[in-house]
Amino acid sequence: MAIATMTTPLPISFFPCLLLIPAICFTICHANSNLLCIQSEREALLKFKHHLIDPSNWLSSWVEGGDCCEWTGVVCHNSTGHVNQLHLAAPLSKPDYFATNAEAYYNSQLGGKINPSLLELKHLSSLDLSNNNFSTIHIPKFFSLLESLTYLNLSYAQFQGAIPHNLGNLSKLQYLDLGGNDLKSKSLQWVSRLSSLQYLDLSYADLRTANGWVQVTFKLPSLLELHLSGCGLEDYPSPTSVNSTKSLVVLDLSFNSFSSVPKWIFSLHGLVSIDLSNNYLEGPIPAYFGNISFLEVLDLSRNDLNSSIPNSLYSLNRLQFLSLGHNQLQGTISSAIGNLSSVTQLDLSVNQLNGQIPLSIGGLSSLKLFDVSKNQLNGQIPLSIGGLSSLKLFDVSKNQLNGTFPLSFGRLESLETLDCGYNLLVGVVSETHFSNHTRLTTLAASHNRLIFEPNSSWIPPFQCEWIELGHWHLGPKFPQWLKFQKKLSYLDISYAGISDVMPTWFLNLPTPFEYLNLSSNQLRGEISYLNGRSFVDLSSNRFIGPLPRVFPTLRFLILSNNSFSGSLFELLCNSSSGEFMEILYIDKNLISGDIPDCWNRWQGLDILNLESNNLTGKIPLSLWHLNFTMLNLRNNTLFGELPSTLQPSPNLRMLDLSENHFSGSVPAWIGDKLSNLEILSLRSNNFDGHIPHKICDLQFLQNLDLAHNNISGVIPKCFNNLTAMATTNKTNKFVFWEYVPANLFVLNALLVLKGREDQYGSTLGLVTSMDLSANSLTGEIPKEIGSLVGLLSLNFSRNLLTGNIPDSIGTMELMESLDLSMNRLNGEIPPSFSNLNFLNHFNVSYNNLTGQIPTSTQLQSFENLSYVGNHLCGPPLTKNCTSKGIPIDVANNGSSREGSKVNWLYVSIVLGFVMGFWGVVAPLFFIRYWRHAYYRKLDHVVGKLYVSWATMGM
Repeated sequence: MAIATMTTPLPISFFPCLLLIPAICFTICHANSNLLCIQSEREALLKFKHHLIDPSNWLSSWVEGGDCCEWTGVVCHNSTGHVNQLHLAAPLSKPDYFATNAEAYYNSQLGGKINPSLLELKHLSSLDLSNNNFSTIHIPKFFSLLESLTYLNLSYAQFQGAIPHNLGNLSKLQYLDLGGNDLKSKSLQWVSRLSSLQYLDLSYADLRTANGWVQVTFKLPSLLELHLSGCGLEDYPSPTSVNSTKSLVVLDLSFNSFSSVPKWIFSLHGLVSIDLSNNYLEGPIPAYFGNISFLEVLDLSRNDLNSSIPNSLYSLNRLQFLSLGHNQLQGTISSAIGNLSSVTQLDLSVNQLNGQIPLSIGGLSSLKLFDVSKNQLNGQIPLSIGGLSSLKLFDVSKNQLNGTFPLSFGRLESLETLDCGYNLLVGVVSETHFSNHTRLTTLAASHNRLIFEPNSSWIPPFQCEWIELGHWHLGPKFPQWLKFQKKLSYLDISYAGISDVMPTWFLNLPTPFEYLNLSSNQLRGEISYLNGRSFVDLSSNRFIGPLPRVFPTLRFLILSNNSFSGSLFELLCNSSSGEFMEILYIDKNLISGDIPDCWNRWQGLDILNLESNNLTGKIPLSLWHLNFTMLNLRNNTLFGELPSTLQPSPNLRMLDLSENHFSGSVPAWIGDKLSNLEILSLRSNNFDGHIPHKICDLQFLQNLDLAHNNISGVIPKCFNNLTAMATTNKTNKFVFWEYVPANLFVLNALLVLKGREDQYGSTLGLVTSMDLSANSLTGEIPKEIGSLVGLLSLNFSRNLLTGNIPDSIGTMELMESLDLSMNRLNGEIPPSFSNLNFLNHFNVSYNNLTGQIPTSTQLQSFENLSYVGNHLCGPPLTKNCTSKGIPIDVANNGSSREGSKVNWLYVSIVLGFVMGFWGVVAPLFFIRYWRHAYYRKLDHVVGKLYVSWATMGM
């Protein structure tokens, strides 16, 4: 989980000087603000404004007769009154994902056209139109006539088209930023004329055909910074060294397509900052980086580098920022890392580093950010980290670290982000661990075996925004200390052993949660309102009562496996929710009544799961009109026919209506309209009629379950068109990357394979199955079924199928489960079945099969029950076969000598028993004198035995 991102700093002090002149002029101008601007320039500005689009009326101060030197964004010279600078960058910063000011930001952007009246501003030295929305126009060519310009910033203003080459006429230009637009240039020769240029940013311009860019840009004698991020630059032939420029100190070539580090970089000995992140760099990290002794920033992150960390990097004692994250680096972290005495940010995350975190880390007194997450590090977290007095971010998550939670954490007074989640840490965490964490805003340590039971009166010294303690032991009482977290927006205390009533104060915290996960505890009680703005997961608890009201902007709501009751009406029809909802899980509850017909307001809903409730009635038509990816209504008491004509969502990938009381025929639109369907389950309903041939058009279908219905007719031969079942190359397409912070949302499905129900989640995309069992299908099994070589499970049992088993099924070599039992199949088991080496469930019982069972490792491993009710012979059955494959009844019809003796033995035993029994019993039965004598004798013997037993007892 990414708690924070590293930003490449500019470690050099000259950069602010580039903006020094605008800043000084701005200050001086306002010191002499009583000076009226020149009329011709005021008129030029008004013409300029007239052609702009200003949704927020940001330029409302630009009016006739006013002093233009007082206007928003206008700076005048303090002595001449000429307009010297225009600062018209959008006033608001771009919002993040959850921000509520997105509309205000876009309204603050200027747009429209740029009037040439700006040419009247003869003394204009600085022009900033960045972060606006000029998406319909090109960069005006007349900008090249603004001869006094020293500063031009058009970055992220959404300009389009070719970069005007006549910008090269701006001989005084020192700062040029065209980055972040949709621009292109076939050549950069025009740049060579900008002899005064110190800063050049053409990031995200298309420079793929601009050959010779290295020679052109490095001939600029004053160039200090070069930013060519995301320009499509590749490894085309370039010089091994550059001799002309010695001034360049900042080089940004990130987000390009280099596969190796350009060698000419190592001839630029004055470089202070190098950014080659987000390329395709392969092989080892060049040791030559260690020769650039002035280097303060080195970013090689997000490449494919696969060596160990070279020792030469550890000698860069001026290095402040080192990012090698998101590569394939191996080996250990050397103790020599302690030599990087100036480093403030160190990112080695998402690699394959192993071994322990060296103790020498504790000597990096300037370190503010330390990220080694997602590696294979082991051992304990070193106690020496307590010496990192400047540390703000510490992330060792997703490793194999063991031991306890170090007490030295308590000494990190500057710590803001702590993430040690997904490790093997054990033991008890005390209040002392957090005693000095007054600045802590992020506490993430889920998936460890840690226990935290502070005193009930404990008041934390921090105000966290993000707390992630899932799989800790925090219970059984609900953590009272959360009451004091007034800024909390992200909370995960799932699987925390909490068995308590949900406290009222928790539902009334002042800040709405962006993310709330209380799943898999034993929380109970009723919830009237959920104060969550984006994601709420209360699944697997013991909540009761009606469904809660929710925040209008909620996008993900998961209430599975509780005891919520009542109807869906209040949540769906009477609340303001629904407009932003994308995922709604209310499965495995006690919800009853009809499904309301008010889904028109839920147009953004992507996944709906109402499985295993007590819902009844018909599916409302408005539900079918939503643009679902998944619809699961399994295991309710819904009834009625599916509409014969409909236009459901073409994006639907999973439809599960199983275990209800639906009737009628399977509609053809399932195959005609649901072209992306991958899972279809209509199991255990009352569907009748034939299988529509349109289902054969579902080329992405991986799981088809029509079992336990009243479907008749033949199995369609066109099933061989089910492309996804006919391929052996499977990809796990059922994992959804939704913007749920730190979470991978996985689509789940309940499938019946090998005779049992199982829940499939992260592996769902790898499973392919077809189940048509317990219907009234007739005819033969089409040989075309054999082309579905990607099937893992095939079940045609309990039908009325006849004919021979197709030999082609033996080519389905990935098959793990095959059930053809309880049909009327005849002939032999095809010899090709011996190729089914992955079978672990097999049943052909109760058919009319004859002949010998083919010999293979798998077929002989099954019990007799898999073959019973046929006329088969050979192992594993006790019936042997003749040379022609005809069964021999070993028990009754054998002709061997040994078998004959065994049979006569049985006959003699029976005759002996009969003669002996009747020889004794018959006289007693027919001769009264013998019978009386026998009973007197028996009574005498019993009497003696009783006397003997009584005597012994005394």
